[in-house]
Amino acid sequence: MEKLDRVEAIDKDRVAHVALLSRLALTDEEIEQFAGELTKVVGHLNKLAELDLDDVPMTSHAIPMSNVFRPDAARPGLPTAEALANAPEQEDDCFKVPQII
Repeated sequence: MEKLDRVEAIDKDRVAHVALLSRLALTDEEIEQFAGELTKVVGHLNKLAELDLDDVPMTSHAIPMSNVFRPDAARPGLPTAEALANAPEQEDDCFKVPQII
């Protein structure tokens, strides 16, 4: 497993640039706030990057997972009358909805 490079602090210029690319209208106060918060996040990531994980196997889940899906088998659906029971309007055994085009 390769080590990640240490990431430096996120400055206000970088936050403003990303905000511009994202079409976000941020105030100067918000830019300064996000720069501080993102710098703290990067600090935590840098701490994680210092860990020696050479003997730790890669995982995708914290606990072992197995197939949790039921078998894909055809089974009968609701009877038409039951499916339409609470429909505000119906026509010819179908839901009737307002025309939108």
